[in-house]
Amino acid sequence: MENNSQMNITPTLVFIFGGSGDLNNRKLTPALFNLFADGFLDANFKIFGIGRSEFDDDKFRNHLLEGIKSFSRRPYEKTGPWEQFQEHLFYLQMDAGTGDKKDFAIIEKKIKETEKEWGNPPNVLFYLSVKPQLFPIIAKGISTISNTQHNKNCRIVIEKPFGHDLESAVELNQLLMELFDEDQIYRIDHFLGKETVQNILALRFANALFEPIWNNKYIDHVQITAAETVGVEERGEYYETSGALRDMIQNHILQVLCMVAMEAPVSFDANEIRNKKVDVLKAIRIYSKEELRENAVRGQYNAGWIMGKEVKAYRDESNVNPNSNTETFAAVKFMIDNWRWNNVPFYVRSGKYMHEKLTSIIIQFKEAPKYSFPDEAAETWRSNRLIITIQPENNIRLLFQAKRPGQTMSLNPVEMVFNYDDTFKEPQPEAYETLLLDAICGNSTQFMRNDQVEAAWKVVMPILESWQNRISVDFPNYSPGSWGPEEADAMIARDGRSWINASNQKSVKS
Repeated sequence: MENNSQMNITPTLVFIFGGSGDLNNRKLTPALFNLFADGFLDANFKIFGIGRSEFDDDKFRNHLLEGIKSFSRRPYEKTGPWEQFQEHLFYLQMDAGTGDKKDFAIIEKKIKETEKEWGNPPNVLFYLSVKPQLFPIIAKGISTISNTQHNKNCRIVIEKPFGHDLESAVELNQLLMELFDEDQIYRIDHFLGKETVQNILALRFANALFEPIWNNKYIDHVQITAAETVGVEERGEYYETSGALRDMIQNHILQVLCMVAMEAPVSFDANEIRNKKVDVLKAIRIYSKEELRENAVRGQYNAGWIMGKEVKAYRDESNVNPNSNTETFAAVKFMIDNWRWNNVPFYVRSGKYMHEKLTSIIIQFKEAPKYSFPDEAAETWRSNRLIITIQPENNIRLLFQAKRPGQTMSLNPVEMVFNYDDTFKEPQPEAYETLLLDAICGNSTQFMRNDQVEAAWKVVMPILESWQNRISVDFPNYSPGSWGPEEADAMIARDGRSWINASNQKSVKS
């Protein structure tokens, strides 16, 4: 195991509510295992899974080992770090969602026993990997444990969705703030732990090349795409109460938009970074009902074929209303009303059963003047474009003009590419590894603050209310394997632009 002395590694107790569930098996424990194997956990740490399943410690460990084998980025080895890691895993069988004080008394007893064993009070991390309706019940239960309130070494990590709408988000924030201090609450969005997303700040603020032109004088528009090639699968019950706007745009995409659009921070203090993000959200234009019809588009997938597989229409999926008004695709044109971004549209879209799996940010620069070049050079003229790809690959590409070899001034678009895998040979940590380590070390930079969450809801609420109050008469309106409904193309075409897809990033002229 490597030892990393640069991190603020301290003895830590982790309690995972929903410990026998899917998220812990696929993401959380594999992430903690990788942190342990890389030397990022103190020798004194314990992980308690809390769930209703009938596990003892040994059965729980065997269950998690299957998750490690399937989902860890580190190949499993019989003589590897698992043998040591499993000794730190324990299970508490209880239904914490009932709020029974006896259950939380058991948790308190484990904390006190561990403190006596280690000789010092440990960091305590409570991770709520449960249904959102259980957040308030479990939070109240945690608050009954001694020394959890007003203690910055006791932290509560809450998975999305954080609220179902603005009203419920405000209500949940108010409850949590009554029980804990804001610096104890870590609202997690795994998108913010991805390496390429974190690199946006380095790209912008560590390079003198980009920041001077990162404004409306040089940038024509921005596109953010989060496309999936899967449908709702077995999540029909959840998705019926969510939809693409809530599931992706309100949290993931708006957070990425904030990183692209924020002003330069004066430091990397967590609250300074988050202040700048909140400023962006507050500057996003709120549309009237009439404006929404032209600036927000929704879609729902039909039956069809994708990647050689026949798939059902959304309304035919299990646990879905056969007359469902829920969108599986959403596209919105956002305008940020401040000096930097005045008149620069941010086009965002997200959908299920799209043409290809793609998460990307495209910065489209304004066209350079052509008058200094001969006519033949202008035939292949392209504006500069910066493409930040988050998945399926992690890379940053700069599209610019270069002269073709030969006797004439003929121009071609070419690319400079930074690829993580080619440049850095060490394996990239998974998003949950980064965020869990930050939570253990008390670094809240990549976690959403209460006012961020509420500001993001304020941006999307007019769209949500408009769609809820107006039945879509054309659903389903796009085929699996497409790039969404035609209305999304029409929305951006009204501005004289077009969507830039992975397959045409070099060839599309915007």
